[in-house]
Order: sequence, then C-alpha cells, then structure tokens
Amino acid sequence: MRFPSKAVVEVLRRQYPVGTRVELVRMDDPQAPPIGTKGTVKGVDDIGSIMVAWDNGCGLSVAYGADICRKVGDTDA
Repeated sequence: MRFPSKAVVEVLRRQYPVGTRVELVRMDDPQAPPIGTKGTVKGVDDIGSIMVAWDNGCGLSVAYGADICRKVGDTDA
C-alpha cells in the first residue's frame, strides 16, 4: 500500500471536512457496509483514510487508494 503525501492528506481534509455526508461506492473488505450505504465523515487520518460513521452502524474507514466514496448533498441523505 502506498501512503499519500502530507499535501494530499491536507487536500482530502479540505474535500471531506467533519460532517460531510458520503455514499460508499467501493470498499475492498469482507466486513464492508453494502455499496450505496451513506454515512457522515468523522475526519481524515494521517494516512488519508476517510473515517466515516456509516448509517448502518459500521465504522470502517474508506482507505486511501483502495476504497471509494462520493460526497452527497443533505437532500440525498
């Protein structure tokens, strides 16, 4: 796994501030929530993982370079 630079992590933190609503597009983990699950960003850690409180109770982070989520508007939530 390749870790992002500090600059990339800062960009991710600006793109996904705490409270941002996201939807899961892809996650490579057998314990992943179903594709399409929505959640709220809790932060971005130092290795670029987006920490999410998924609406179904799952707490898995979106791993930089492996998983994909997209921002959704409050009206989509």
